[in-house]
Amino acid sequence: MVDSTHVVDGWTGYWRIAAMWVRASMTYRVSFWMMTVAGFVIGALDFIGIWILFHTIDSMGGFSLREVAFLYGATGIGLAFADMFVGRIERLGQMIRMGDLDTMMVRPVPLLAQVCSNEFALRRLSRILLCTIVTGWASLYVEWTPMRLLVMAGMLTGGAAIFCSIFVMLACIQFLTADGVEFANAFTYGGNTITQYPLAIFPGEVVKALTFVLPLAFVNWYPALFILGRDDPFGMPQWFQFLSLLVGAAMLWLTTFVWRSGVRHYRSTGS
Repeated sequence: MVDSTHVVDGWTGYWRIAAMWVRASMTYRVSFWMMTVAGFVIGALDFIGIWILFHTIDSMGGFSLREVAFLYGATGIGLAFADMFVGRIERLGQMIRMGDLDTMMVRPVPLLAQVCSNEFALRRLSRILLCTIVTGWASLYVEWTPMRLLVMAGMLTGGAAIFCSIFVMLACIQFLTADGVEFANAFTYGGNTITQYPLAIFPGEVVKALTFVLPLAFVNWYPALFILGRDDPFGMPQWFQFLSLLVGAAMLWLTTFVWRSGVRHYRSTGS
């Protein structure tokens, strides 16, 4: 069971550390804004590539440009939030090797909060802004109902939770290995790349793996089918389309056990 006091201390410590890094980054305002704008432009070029592709094709797996844009924006928002708030945990191995983790363990702030807020980068808001714009544009073509709005809220919240969980759980591999960053990136950023496109273009085995093994399909695919009014080409149960928030909560619950197990097996720098 999660101690509520520990959770409150964690959030308080997280935001204090994050605020410190924000103040530090704003000391060099020109550099901050240049990197923020650069992040937005690079992300925009990624979507422009998809837009150019649709000048040669009418649909992708039966999905139009605006439907693919909706998938792109939804998964991008989830990853961007996770990357901004917990993404620094991918450098856990470096913290272990440099002895920084040992230092963090003696501070009166929960360890996970310190690791995730270390070098907090506010400039990652540019990615959130970009994906919000793309999703907003795609959403103009959706016939919105109260139920679809609820599913949309669950999709964005659950998607961010799923990506946060994957970031943390895969980073825990670095408690046992010298470095597992690239392995983790294959499932976080690589997973984002896969879910940018309709899963209808992939074999059924891939979709099953993204449903029952690493539940990235719940980040945007299943809820998007409901929001866009599309039938599931793989014939999965329709109630899967409403599970994003529940899957995200379950992943966060599992993450707490994986993180605690990793910390318990940690034997300090050089072990």
